[in-house]
Amino acid sequence: MDFQIDKRDGKARACTLKTAHSTIQTPVFMPVGTVGAVKALDATDLATFIKPQIILGNTYHLYLRPGDEVVKKMGKLHGFTQYPKSFLTDSGGFQAFSLSDNVKIDEGGITFRSHIDGSKHYFTPKKVIDIQNNLGSDIMMILDDLVALPATQERIKASIERTTRWAEESIAYHRANQAQGKSLDQNIFAIIQ
Repeated sequence: MDFQIDKRDGKARACTLKTAHSTIQTPVFMPVGTVGAVKALDATDLATFIKPQIILGNTYHLYLRPGDEVVKKMGKLHGFTQYPKSFLTDSGGFQAFSLSDNVKIDEGGITFRSHIDGSKHYFTPKKVIDIQNNLGSDIMMILDDLVALPATQERIKASIERTTRWAEESIAYHRANQAQGKSLDQNIFAIIQ
């Protein structure tokens, strides 16, 4: 991935980010394609009328349905959706926050109870990277522990420390994969709490 700062104005900046699938000018509008597709638009209409440089896919929802292995078999997100430009996939951390009644967080990861069928799924930092590798996103996000506010100082501190540990584990795992020739076109971003 190439990244360059094009212009600055105080603390604001305009940048160019190049992934394996597209060039992205920031700041950028990133439509949400929860399961890969932006609702109410097919890939042709999306490319013709909205012209997004990048789409946000949801790792948790894609994992549950249709399944990351299915997406991989269909050519990863780009083949599955027929959208040729970049994808960013989140980690599932926000879903732990938004679906908190169906979630348990521990030091190793997050246990989700599916909102679809009640089945349990354990997301660890490494598993989230494996899922995103199957999805083939250009930018993968690390698993994070997002805290609902208000929260105690202790809970906030624990969240930051856990997210930092998970980031270190995720980045090390991604680098090890790349050293073995895997996920070479994928980039990993950490979450800022």
